[in-house]
Formats: sequence, structure tokens, C-alpha cells
Amino acid sequence: MRGSFRLFKVFGISINMHITFILLLFLFLAGGVKWLFILVGIFFFVTLHELCHSLVAKKFGIKVREITLLPIGGVASMTKMPEKPMHEFLISLAGPMFNIMVIVVFFLPLKYILGDEVLFHPLSAATWPLTIAYVYWINLVLAVFNLIPAFPMDGGRIFRALLATKLGIRKATRIAVSLGHLFALVFAYFGITRMNFILVIIAVFIYTAASGEEMQVNVKETLKKFRVRDILPQDFVSIKPDATLGNVLETVFHNRQEDFPVVADGKMAGFITRKDLVTGLHQFGKDKTVSEVMRKDFPKVKDTDTLVKAQNVMQANGVTALPVLKDGDAIGVITIEDIGRVYAMISRKD
Repeated sequence: MRGSFRLFKVFGISINMHITFILLLFLFLAGGVKWLFILVGIFFFVTLHELCHSLVAKKFGIKVREITLLPIGGVASMTKMPEKPMHEFLISLAGPMFNIMVIVVFFLPLKYILGDEVLFHPLSAATWPLTIAYVYWINLVLAVFNLIPAFPMDGGRIFRALLATKLGIRKATRIAVSLGHLFALVFAYFGITRMNFILVIIAVFIYTAASGEEMQVNVKETLKKFRVRDILPQDFVSIKPDATLGNVLETVFHNRQEDFPVVADGKMAGFITRKDLVTGLHQFGKDKTVSEVMRKDFPKVKDTDTLVKAQNVMQANGVTALPVLKDGDAIGVITIEDIGRVYAMISRKD
């Protein structure tokens, strides 16, 4: 996510902090060491909450690039949405269940150590025992708040997953998004009337994120209807490994194509994208050969794959173009712009 920096990496997932979190840090520092301890505790459990989502997602083959800590909570960046409603149900449930597990596991030990008068005291940072109890009960707050059926929060995703088993993903998303918008308006109302700006920020996040995900689902369901071969341009240009970057640049000027399979002796040896070309020209100049710049390890799709698979492969690998193969031979290139045009056209028709 833009505006964030990495803290550390665990299970191959980058844990990042958004720059706006520093403002929250200063506010808590003003309250003293105990409030700083509470802040660290909150985001420790928020991180573990998001990690539980991410590890279950990875079990179902969904790559998770990063978790970003924001003042309003954490966001796990997954490369694609779960394919099956039950997968989404389990992924969404994992985070709140972790927080509930913390409450259950540590209840008796903390009751014994702190005593009833401390453990059940209203949230306070007056003493260190009360501060520890505060951090403990934050897990219950996280679990309950995240289980509110305000899509795309965990509860909303669980609700969508249950609906999808009967109604299908598109209709289920439409209902879940409408409920999410309603909760967002309620949060905004209470946030404004009670001068709680965190609630207002959460309301804006829920409303915009729900609308964005509805768009993603519509795109995905539309792209399922088409295969790569349905939109593949009839003519495409391949280049040889010994061609210079200057030669490739001239080819770009005379063709619409900007990404090229590199073919040697009739076999695909590599792939060079527009980004590779621009970077190579800036670093090495026009006389550098393609073989020295091209990608030898690159993602690819078959002409029989669906457009949604092609889009998922692009997202998972952070690229905007893919070579298309048939029987092991390159027969074209598909770009994110090609996929976007299909959706734009179908959307206008609908």
C-alpha cells in the first residue's frame, strides 16, 4: 500500500505500517508509557488477527503480499478473492476466532493473577494491572467489532459467503454491499453527532471498500465468460534474443504491441515487457541486446484459459502483460488493457 513502510517479514508476508499511524503514535505517547503499551498491544493483536486471515488464505492457494497497519486497523493485501464461498467463510472467520481464542485461553490465568476487581474493571490505564487487563479485553472488542455484518469487514464477508452458497457470488455481493453501505451510514451518523472522527473514517472506508469490491466481483464474473483466445489479437510480433533494445523501440513505434515474446530457433526463450524495455534503455542504452534484459522466468497463460485466470496471474506476479502459449509455442500477448476493454464493452452493453 502506498505511503507505508516495512517493519518486518513473517511467513513470507511483509508487515507494513502506514505513515498515518505515526500520528496515532504521538497521540498515545502524550498519555504516557501505559498508553503506549496499550497501543503496541492493540496492534500486536491486530497483526496476529490479520496473519490468521492470511495463513488460511495461503492454505487455499491465495498469495498474500503484505499486511498494512492503519490507524483504523489492519488490511491484508491478497492477490485474488477466494474461489469458493466456504474458503471465504473460513478465511474471514479465522481472524475473529483467534481473538476469541486469546480471551478463552488467558481468562483463568489473568483472573488468578489480576483478580476479579482488576480483570472486570472498566477499561483503564490507571495502573499496570489495569493496563494489562485493557489489552486483554481489546481482543473481545476486535472480535465483536469485526463480526458486525458490515461488508467488507469479516462479518460482512461471512454473511456474503453464506448467501453465496444459495444465491451465487454476484447476487450475494450485491446484498452484502447494500448492508455494508447501511452500516457505513449509521457509523457516519454516530461519528458526526458524537464528534468521533475514527467512526467517520471507518464509515468512509467501509462504504468505498464495499463499492470497490462489488466492482471487482462484477469484473470477475464478466471475465469468466471469455477465454484468452476470444480476444487475442490475430497478429503479433516476436523478437530475437540478439536484437538490440533500439530495435525493440523501433518495433514499438511501428506497432501497437509493447510487450514481446523472445523466440530463438522456433522456441520461446524469454519475454520482455514495456517496463523491462524502458528500464533497460535508461540503464544500458539502445545497444544492449534483448537476451541481456529479457525475463527468462516469467508467468504465462494458455489460449484456452479464462480471462479471469489471466487477470489473476497478472495480479499475483505484478505484471500487466503475459505471453500466450498453445502447444508450448507463443501465439500472442495479452495485456491488462485488453482485459479492461472487454469489461468496459460488456458493462456498456449491460
